[in-house]
Amino acid sequence: MEMKIPRCMSTQHPDNVNSPFFTESSEIGGEDEIMEAYYAFSHLGCDEQMWDVEGKEIDNYVVKKLITKYENYFYENRLGKDIFLTLRVPNPTVEKAEAKILIETLESIPRSFDASNLMFQDDIAPIFEVILPMTTSPKCVDRVYRYYRDFVVGKSQKSFAEGDITIEQWIGKFLPEKINVIPLIEDMEHMLNADQIIKDYLSDKEDKCHRIFFARSDPAMNYGLVSAVLINKIALQKTYQLSQKTGIELYPIVGVGSAPFRGNLTPNTVKMVAKEYPYTHTFTIQSAFKYDYHPKEAMEAIKILKETKKAPARIVNETKCLEIIKKYADEYIKQIILLAPFINKIARFIPSRRKRKLHIGLFGYSRNVGEIKLPRAITFTAALYSIGIPPEILGLNALNDKDLEFIKQTYINFEEDLKDALAYYNPDVDFLPFDVKSKLKELSLDYKQNEEHKEISSEIIKLLKKSRFEGISEDIVIAANIRKFLG
Repeated sequence: MEMKIPRCMSTQHPDNVNSPFFTESSEIGGEDEIMEAYYAFSHLGCDEQMWDVEGKEIDNYVVKKLITKYENYFYENRLGKDIFLTLRVPNPTVEKAEAKILIETLESIPRSFDASNLMFQDDIAPIFEVILPMTTSPKCVDRVYRYYRDFVVGKSQKSFAEGDITIEQWIGKFLPEKINVIPLIEDMEHMLNADQIIKDYLSDKEDKCHRIFFARSDPAMNYGLVSAVLINKIALQKTYQLSQKTGIELYPIVGVGSAPFRGNLTPNTVKMVAKEYPYTHTFTIQSAFKYDYHPKEAMEAIKILKETKKAPARIVNETKCLEIIKKYADEYIKQIILLAPFINKIARFIPSRRKRKLHIGLFGYSRNVGEIKLPRAITFTAALYSIGIPPEILGLNALNDKDLEFIKQTYINFEEDLKDALAYYNPDVDFLPFDVKSKLKELSLDYKQNEEHKEISSEIIKLLKKSRFEGISEDIVIAANIRKFLG
C-alpha cells in the first residue's frame, strides 16, 4: 500500500485571538484538544493533526478517545491511512526535564495500535510517525528510531527467565514494528546542513521516502524575516537536490503561521504561500488560521492547498543569500537588543491560548547576544505588533538597492508580506530606530494603514510609558482581533 503524505497539518500553536466554539475557556487544553483534532479532520478538511506531548499533562489515550467518541467518522476515515495523527515528542538531547516523556510516548504507540485493532479488526497503525524538535544531528533522530525499534518493540522477544514465556506471549505483539522519525530543524546552522542530516540518518535504512520539517517562526525571531525566508529557500533547495541525487522521495514540511513574520499563511494567502515554497509538501495550519476566520473560509483555503501539488524547489543563489543574511541579521539583532525592554514589558500582558508551558527555544537570544532573554516567537510577535512595530520591518535598513532587487527576485512575496505587515505599523512610535523609519520612506510601498489599529497601539504605548497596566491586555486583544492573529 502506497503511503499517503498529508498536505495540511493542523497544529496546536497558540497564535489565535478567538477561542473555538467547543471550548468554554480562552485557553484550549485537555479534552478540548480531542475535539479540536476531530474538528480539524471532519470539518476543516485537514489530513493531519500534530499532537504535542511537550509542556502539558500527557494524554497518551488520544487515539482511543478519538475512535470511541467519533466511531462512525473514524470508521470511514481511518487514522494511519486516510488521515494522520503525528506526535511531537521532546528531544532528550536538549530538553532534559521532559526527556522521559519521550519514553512514555513511544511506549503508548503499540497501545494505540491495539485500541484501533480491537475496534476495526485490521493492522493499520493509527500512529507511526513522530516529530523530533530542535534536531541538530542525525544521531538525535536515530536514537529515537532505535529506541522504539530495539527497546519498545525489541523487548517483546525477551523472556522473564530461562524456559519461561516471552513478553510477547504474555501481553501480545508490539506493533507497528518501527516508526518514522521526522526531524524538525529550527536553527540556521542546521537548516543549512539539513540535507546532510537526513542523508546520514537514512544511510543505513531502506526508506524510499521520508519527511523533514523546517521551522519558519524561530528563524524569523532569531535572524529576522528576510533571513528566515532565505534560510528556508536554501534548505528546501538542498533537500530537493538530495532527493534528485539519491532517488529517495523527500517531503518537506514548513511551519508557517498567520503573521507575515511567521509565514503569512491565512485563508486569503494560501496560493501565494504555496507559490513561495513550491517544494513544500505539508503546510502547518495553526490556530489563528482555524479560529480567527470564518470556518467556510478556512475550509475552502485548505481545499485549495490540498489540490496544489508539490513542485521542484526554486533554485536560489546560496552564496548571495548567505551574504545578505549576514549583514541583515546583524542589524536586526542590534535592533532587537534595543527593543528588548519594551518587548519583555508588554509580553506579560499577552494572553495565553493553550493550557501548557511554552517549548524552550534552541538558539534564543540568551545565547546569541549575552544576557538578553526574550519570550517565544508568538508572544514576541504579538508584543511588537501591539506597540505598532511589525517585526518584519526590523533590519531592513541594512539592505541596499542591489540587495533589495535580489530579495524581490528570490523572495517573491517580499513586498506583499511587507504591505500586509505595514497596515499595522504606527509611524508615531518614538523608540523605533530612525534608520528603519527612513528606509520605510525610501521603499515607498503602497500600503493601506489600519487607523483603528494605530489608535490602539498608541494607547498601549501611552499606558506602557506611564507604567499603567490596567486594561492593557484588553487593548492587546482588540488590536489582535483587527489583525486576525495574536502573534
